[in-house]
Order: sequence, then structure tokens, then C-alpha cells
Amino acid sequence: MSKKVIELIRVSTEGQAAADRASIPAQRAANRRTAEVYGLEIHKSIEISDVSGAAVLHAPEIREMIELMRSPEIHGVVAKEFSRLMRPENFDDYALLQHFADTKTILYLPEGPIDLGSKMGRLIGGVRALFAGVEREDIRERLWGAKEAKRRRGENPQSEITLPYGVGYNQDRGWFYTSSAEKVREAFRLLLAGNIGYNEIGRQTGIASTNLRIILRNPIYTGWRVIDQKRDTSPSGLKFKRDGRQGDRPKIRRAPDEIIRLKVISEGLVSETDFAQAQHIMDVKKKNHWRTNPDHVSPYAYHGHLSCAECKELVYTYSNTNDKKYYVCKARQYPKLAGHRCATKYMRRDSLEPQLDALFTDRLTDPALLRELVWEHERRTGDPVSATALARVETEISTLGAKRERVLSAFFDGVIEGAERDSRLAIIEAELKVNRGLLTKHTPAPPVSTEVLDSICWTFHDWEFLGMEDKRRILATTAANVEVANNSIHGVYINIPGSRHDEMSRMDKDSSPPPA
Repeated sequence: MSKKVIELIRVSTEGQAAADRASIPAQRAANRRTAEVYGLEIHKSIEISDVSGAAVLHAPEIREMIELMRSPEIHGVVAKEFSRLMRPENFDDYALLQHFADTKTILYLPEGPIDLGSKMGRLIGGVRALFAGVEREDIRERLWGAKEAKRRRGENPQSEITLPYGVGYNQDRGWFYTSSAEKVREAFRLLLAGNIGYNEIGRQTGIASTNLRIILRNPIYTGWRVIDQKRDTSPSGLKFKRDGRQGDRPKIRRAPDEIIRLKVISEGLVSETDFAQAQHIMDVKKKNHWRTNPDHVSPYAYHGHLSCAECKELVYTYSNTNDKKYYVCKARQYPKLAGHRCATKYMRRDSLEPQLDALFTDRLTDPALLRELVWEHERRTGDPVSATALARVETEISTLGAKRERVLSAFFDGVIEGAERDSRLAIIEAELKVNRGLLTKHTPAPPVSTEVLDSICWTFHDWEFLGMEDKRRILATTAANVEVANNSIHGVYINIPGSRHDEMSRMDKDSSPPPA
């Protein structure tokens, strides 16, 4: 009478389970040969994919196998090799071997059976499990080493799905920008122009607002590939889902000597100066996230742009029961949150804001400072876009047009229904609208004339009369920060990248104007 066994087939990734891979057929063939040699009858075949050998206990298929092993009809489990059963990373994983011992289930391998309930079986099983775990670490280290070598050579060691938005790579061309990159260029332009709301930038560029936070932080758009993180390869970094399927290991910071920084695209999508300015604006935006809500209307013109001159903490806003409005240092209002108590007093809004208005009126009408701002504006918006960039947009429009024709042809041929046609065309039209807008916006702007300069001077001369939205837009564009304490202004910091001043230029209340 033949003995009933369970056939176990396991592959670590979904790719190994694909029809064009030989892993599963090879395991099945080996198991059939083992069953024939030892006179075994395969009662049930269990196939597992995308489950690491270090997470088998969490897979429902393995739990099903353990339940079947409790049946007196089941004599054993047959597998191609011990590592198909497990590749333990910690001692908890050895619990699977105990289930074999408790149920008196024999593990059949091509080289022979192992009775894990016997003294010799426990020794052999423990050693084989240990070697399988070490082998797994060796495989991971070899893969990591090979990929790391490619990274340091400026190559892409991963699949295309890991590439940044609007960036392509192949062995012949290396790294390059795709037609979608022009949307990223436009996103940077909108951010630097003062449109700092992710939702609005996303609407105008067709990029999901949740993705913009990551895209606009990536230095690849300056031509530099910077890798300052890595996957946690330690046992504690192993993550898996409830069903045992593999999850992503968390990313951790690299040590300074491990950071990779390579120039992989000679002409960046944006300049390094613009990129640095964008990072600063986003840092301010993150620190003062209330300004990202388009429906928020604050009664405080300088909300989010003030810090305490005494302790450098943010200055909050406060309204008492009589609806009197104040600016107050965070460490004064919430000392436990700040970790200390600031002596700066509450500052009345109707007393402090007129002083700030007067200061901005005096300083922002200074001709030398205005020239710096206008020159920076011309550099950002007046420079013509390169022929390569325009070609990328035109290529994307052409590609979308061809895609539109294919959708219509599929509908006319009866391949798709009207609802699916409309759904696909809506997506294509949205993309076309964005790219056509990019072509329009790429038209070079005329140089700033003397009349325009006079107009700008006059606008800042009337700073105290500007609406709150206009004031805040200018403050956001320049990433302004004002240090105040006890109803006194100690300094104003304006970010002017690319100027002859420091990146963060300080304008003290009584200081002389910067040189022309």
C-alpha cells in the first residue's frame, strides 16, 4: 500500500512562477521522481509563490499543509530541496520543524527521507535549516553587491518601474529625460513662481499631487543621481504581509561613505540653483502646512512667515475670547511642546502688522534689491526652452494623438464598447491638454522694460495696501521669514538664489541697502 504525501512547491517571487520560467516544472519533476523511488502517492500538491523562505509560517498554504499533516492518512511531505521548506532568519522560524516532529511526518528529499522526530533527524534537520538560512543571506549579499556595483558605475540595477517620473534609462543611451519630463519642468516653474499648492500644480501639470512631494525632491532633475538611502537588509528589516507574501524592506539612511552622487545627465531639467530654491520653499511649506489648503483664509497676513528673535521658534497666532488677535511665540504658548518657555510677550496683530507693512514698503522699493528680483525673474521665465525640451513635448503630443486614433479604431472595429472608449479618450484628452499648455507656456517672455520695472516699484510701494492673498503669494515666492519679539522687528530674511548675495539674504531693519 502506497503512503500518502503532500507535495510542496515554493518559489520566492511571482516572476519565478511565470509560465516562461522552469522553476515550478523542475520542482514538480523532481518530486515525482522522489515519490516513485520511495513508493509514495501524492495526495495533494501545494504551490506557493511570492513567499520568502523566511516567512513560510505566515503563508495560508503552509498552515493548510500543517493541518493536513495532523491527519493520520498523511505520511510525509515531499520537496525538491530543504530550502523549499524554509530558509530561516530567526529561531522562531524553526517552529515549522516541530510540527513535523509532533505529527511524525517524514520529509522526503531526492537524497533521502528525514525523520525530524528522531535524534538524528533533529540534528540533520537543524543543520540543514541553518545552512539554508545562511545560503539565503549569501544570495542576498551577492545580489546586493552586484546591484551596488552597477549603481556606482552610474547604471540602473533595477527594472524600469523603479525609474523616477519622466526619466528613462537603457544601456546604449544611459540616463535621459522622457517626454513626460516637461511636466516636471513646469511643476518646478509653478512652484518657484509662487503657486506652492500641490493640488493646483498637480491640476495644471497632470501629475498626482501626492507624487509631487517626492518628484520635486529628486535631484535627478538637475542631472545628478544621488542615492543616500538603502534597504534594511538586517533580519529586523524583513517585512511580509499577513499572508506571508513579501513586503518591501524599509529604507534607511546610508552612512556618509556609502552615499553615491553621480552626474548622469549632462544638461539638467532645472538648474541646481532653482532646485535648491524649490527645496527651501517646500521646507517652509512643510513647516507651515496650513498654507497648502486652498480653502483656508487666515486673518493674519504674516501667518507662517514669523519666527521668534529670542528662541528661533515659530510664531503662532492666537485669538482670545474677545476676538482680539495676537502673534505669540510657540515656546510661550506651548512651552511643553517646545521644550522650554520663552519670555517673549504676546504681540497684538493690529500693532505688529503695520510695522511689518512699513518695513516691506521701505525695503522692497529699494531699486538695487528690485533689480536683483527682476533679473532672477527674467532668468527663470525669459530664457527660451531648449529645442530638446520642445521636441519632448511635441513627441508626447504626437504619441497621444496616435493613441487616440488606436482607441477610436478599436471602437469602430467592435473591440471595445462606448463606455470604455469614452474612459480612455478622457485620459488621453487630459494628457493632451497638459502638453499643449506646456507648448504655449514655453514661448519666450519679453525682457522686462523700464516701464515694467517702474510698475513693479510702484506695486511694492503700495505693499501695505495689497490684499492678503497678494501679500502671502509674494512672501511665499521669496520664502520670507521675519524675526520678531515683543512687538519689535529684528530682521527680515529673503531667499534670493543666483544673486550676488548669500542664498539667505538678511535685511535688518536699520541696515543699508544691498549693492546694485
